[in-house]
Amino acid sequence: MTEQATRTPLSPTPRSTLARYKERGAVDRAELDAVLDAGLLCHLGVVLGGSPVVIPTTYGREGDTLYLHGSTGAGNLRAAMTGEVSVAVTHLDGVVYARSAMHFSMNYRSAVIHARPVELTDPEERMHALRVIVEHVAPGSWDAVRSPNKKEMAATMVLALDLTEASVKMRTGGPRDEESDIAAGGVWAGVLPLRQVWDDAVPAADLEPGIEVPEHVRTRSSSFATTPE
Repeated sequence: MTEQATRTPLSPTPRSTLARYKERGAVDRAELDAVLDAGLLCHLGVVLGGSPVVIPTTYGREGDTLYLHGSTGAGNLRAAMTGEVSVAVTHLDGVVYARSAMHFSMNYRSAVIHARPVELTDPEERMHALRVIVEHVAPGSWDAVRSPNKKEMAATMVLALDLTEASVKMRTGGPRDEESDIAAGGVWAGVLPLRQVWDDAVPAADLEPGIEVPEHVRTRSSSFATTPE
């Protein structure tokens, strides 16, 4: 039996259960993995000083755990440790043009996670989590560069979030126009797809001569897909 087959489905709690367009939802954990693994940026929602705040940040996933990191002086991470948080990742795959303004839409893949963060304190776990984050954002880089030193680790907070309670929602396909609007004709309808691509690598201004772009950077574009197959 594969590892994927033994994993539990997404938890259908009241806050992770879709209220509208339930047919766009997914409960297969593999769908959650796919949305998270295709992204580079998440939005972390916390309550800071009595008000909601949403912070964009990088992340990394391993199995059923999502890792986040930041400065120990960051108020948003300290606020995250006081209770529940929400993390969202969204990919926009296209704008849907309809024959009526009310039926314009977007094709997308999205995930929302609800969890109570756990701060990692074990040195090996912290270092492993940072490796997961770096390798998610820039595969092949961790072993090619200097590892964090004690001073850097002391200034870094690392959080782990369980992925059990999450919702996945996506839309594909063309417009869902009214029959009367279709019959009336005269208006273009369809999808304008959107995709994200990498440009050529730009060397640092202070890079010494003779250092070529490494293989793991040159091949990055072929390993990153932001649109569904």
